[in-house]
Amino acid sequence: MVRHRLGHRPCTLRITSMSNCCSPSSAQWRTTTRDLSDPVNPTTPCNPEQSRDAVTLPGGAFHMGDHHGEGYPADGEGPVHEVHLAPFGINVTTVTNAEFGRFIEATGYTTTAERYGVSAVFYAAFQGQRADILRQVPGVPWWLAVKGANWQRPNGPGSTLDGLEDHPVVHVSWDDAVAYCTWAGGRLPTEAEWEYAARGGLQGARYAWGDNLALDGRWNCNIWQGGFPMENTAADGYLTTAPVKTYTPNGYGLWQMAGNVWEWCQDWFDAEYYSRASSINPRGPDTGARRVMRGGSYLCHDSYCNRYRVAARNSNTPDSTSGNTGFRCVFDSP
Repeated sequence: MVRHRLGHRPCTLRITSMSNCCSPSSAQWRTTTRDLSDPVNPTTPCNPEQSRDAVTLPGGAFHMGDHHGEGYPADGEGPVHEVHLAPFGINVTTVTNAEFGRFIEATGYTTTAERYGVSAVFYAAFQGQRADILRQVPGVPWWLAVKGANWQRPNGPGSTLDGLEDHPVVHVSWDDAVAYCTWAGGRLPTEAEWEYAARGGLQGARYAWGDNLALDGRWNCNIWQGGFPMENTAADGYLTTAPVKTYTPNGYGLWQMAGNVWEWCQDWFDAEYYSRASSINPRGPDTGARRVMRGGSYLCHDSYCNRYRVAARNSNTPDSTSGNTGFRCVFDSP
């Protein structure tokens, strides 16, 4: 068994916030007041060919929410409620570095992290010089604000994408994800569509594959094993991201709907939304400050962030970027 003892200790690592430990908000670590409101990216025709690795789901009714009473109250995973969805298509994996690179080449798009010049990197993955670390994220010191970290330099300016072509693209904001999906002829999934897809036809299951985290002694997702945040045994095979077609797909043929990277959804986040949500194709609140993220990431661990369950919810501001956040696209049926 490969055991990663994480010797780089920026300071005493102590969890102080459940809401921001998973993926930090840019407001916690941003050191620039650069105005990103002006459009800087060209309008380009969409490329529907990018939707080729997708499956069409039949839609219908399912019961959304936490069936096991394991959610964090502030996340608003209840009440369990019936939702009816129209058919839709969805990418079988999150968008990869290779796919995102084709989008950048075709459009000249500049990502949020590139425009800010900084993004959040997990401290044990950091590659670069100490001068590249602008600050530690307050309250969650395992996150570093790293100058020059972006989708092409996922672990900092000393890193590259060599060998990571089939890994999920990271350091993408909600805005970046929307831009890519639009170019690909799709959109981000609604939160309800994401959960329906993640369940893979299993009603009320805890995970995308059933109720047990490991099956026959095998890990089914890329999350943290060991004592977070100082030791990762890498029993699942990876310290950070894994290739997008690792482990086993769910019942709908979708890969890694749990762990690996957080996935942006279309909806604004509201912890009280389920109590008033429409039962037919819900689209989330009309306004908000944070967008929904689903699925968990390679940093999730049941001791502090048990959010790799199918019903688990998280959120972040639309301009936030980090080394454990990505996305996949959905496509409206004709």
